[in-house]
Order: sequence, then C-alpha cells, then structure tokens
Amino acid sequence: MFIQVESLEKTKKIAEKLAQVVTENDVILLNGDLGAGKTTFSQYFGKALGVKRNINSPTFNIIKSYKGRLPFHHMDCYRLENSDEDLGFDEYFTSDAVTLIEWSEYIKDFLPEEYLEINIKYIEENKRLFEIVPKGEHYKQIKEVLNHDNLIN
Repeated sequence: MFIQVESLEKTKKIAEKLAQVVTENDVILLNGDLGAGKTTFSQYFGKALGVKRNINSPTFNIIKSYKGRLPFHHMDCYRLENSDEDLGFDEYFTSDAVTLIEWSEYIKDFLPEEYLEINIKYIEENKRLFEIVPKGEHYKQIKEVLNHDNLIN
C-alpha cells in the first residue's frame, strides 16, 4: 500500500497514527535514500510516543533509547554497511519497547521475522511516496488501521 505525502503535516499525521497503535516489541523499518525524510519521521514518531528529549539521528551512536508511553529505541544503521557485527539487536527487539530502524537493509540478517517496513521515496522538495509493507499478521492489522483512517491512497 502507498501513501502520497505532500507536506510535513501529513508525514506528522502518519507518524502520530502509527505511534498510537504500536505495542511493546514492535519493530519498524524505515528505508529511503539520504534526504528522504527518515529522521523527520522518526522525530514525529518519537514525540507522538511522548518522548520529551530532542530526537536526532543516532548515526554515530547507532542506537539511542528514549522514554515515552513505551520505551523507544531509535537505530540508524547507516554506518554498518558492509559490516556483519551483531550489536545485540535481538535484545532491543525483545525489550518491551518499540524499535524504529533507519537503514535496516544493513542489518537484514539480524532482523526479526515480523516487522512493519516503511519505504520512503523522495519525489521532490515536499513530496514523498510512502510504501507500507507489513510482514506478519500483527503488522497487517497496523496497516489496516492506517488504511481505515484514510492515510493510504
């Protein structure tokens, strides 16, 4: 399913709706080229989870954790390209938190079997195309909630 996004406000609405329906141990993959809006989406998502701290890209740390309605792990795996190092990812995925992973393709061998994948394609300055790809029944239900709220075209 695809969502046409033509403003930061719509990106924020999608992130907020997703934050309302996620539960403990949910894993969200956020993929897209540099400048596609992954970190912006992550910031909106974290704020909607109730994170009070400033959320920025954990590129150099790789993983940052925050407190909100649910604990929130924000991973940026860009620096792990061509690496097979396991940083204990499965411990994060099963820590009763929500984990959002930017550049997840670089740790594909360590990902859980089920997750929600969001691919963001840059169209032009304020236009993006979000592709929502659920893997597993739980994530299909989350996609349907987004669909029900007329977020998906």
